[in-house]
Amino acid sequence: MAYKISDECIACGTCIDECPVEAISEGDIYKIDQSLCTDCGSCAEVCPVEAISINE
Repeated sequence: MAYKISDECIACGTCIDECPVEAISEGDIYKIDQSLCTDCGSCAEVCPVEAISINE
């Protein structure tokens, strides 16, 4: 299961620097490429608004 970014995203950029496989892309709300995500959870750990969670 890959991670997802919710509408709570404030586009701060913190998660992009943490992703080891560059699966996150910028935008008004950042997005995680589900096919690249390795479920490491690094992005979710650093998100200041807790906008990243497991995509169930």
